[in-house]
Amino acid sequence: MKSRKKITELLKEMRKRQTTEEDILWQELRRKSVDDLKFFRQHPIIYGNIDKEILFFVADFYCAKAALVIEVDGKVHDFKQEYDLYREQILKDKGLTVLRIKNEKLSNVQQVLEKIQFHLKNTVSQPLA
Repeated sequence: MKSRKKITELLKEMRKRQTTEEDILWQELRRKSVDDLKFFRQHPIIYGNIDKEILFFVADFYCAKAALVIEVDGKVHDFKQEYDLYREQILKDKGLTVLRIKNEKLSNVQQVLEKIQFHLKNTVSQPLA
């Protein structure tokens, strides 16, 4: 059974083992460099429970105010497309948008930040202020 305490322990471990690409993006997002929005890294998105077990996904990055999940995808995601679509549909049903960034795109972090800003301006229907 996944209790909130066990989830917290899992997230702490995941944060210690984040990829180089996740760290590059985190160094920018943690400074609120995208429209002054607060992002969380390795954040749990709870979508239900079965027999007292919490069902959740871990978002690489999450912004509650913009209802945005950012996923940094390595090569493994080339083989997980069906699962990623399933996961995205559940997140979409919760009112969240998923933006996927390929690892190699983070060689130009400024371009990635511009992509996130463009996405926010074109998908968020209400002002974020």
